Amino acid sequence: RYQHVAHHPTVEDLIAWAHAEQLPIWGVDNLPGSIPIETAALPERVVLLFGQEGPGLSERARVEADQVLSISQFGSTRSINAGVASGIAMHTWVRQHGVVGPDPAGIGRALGSSTHE
Repeated sequence: RYQHVAHHPTVEDLIAWAHAEQLPIWGVDNLPGSIPIETAALPERVVLLFGQEGPGLSERARVEADQVLSISQFGSTRSINAGVASGIAMHTWVRQHGVVGPDPAGIGRALGSSTHE
């Protein structure tokens, strides 16, 4: 399985494309009312939308998002690097929808675990 990455020049273009593909848009931003990504059940087919570092999702993106997820963090900063946030969100999707099978490379053994065998 591969993550599909597509560039859309404007939020409006992205929204139109997602609606045409019947894909829900889930924003990732630490906003009031957002649900923690750690407890969310992500759809298998979904557009994950990340805002600009600092200001986060634009007003239009917030309005159009079907759901907004937050990433739990400690400290006084409300945001984290967009690249880090996308990695956390994509890994969450993989944990929920990725194929988990045998460990032919022996990674579990190398880590001292027998749960991957």
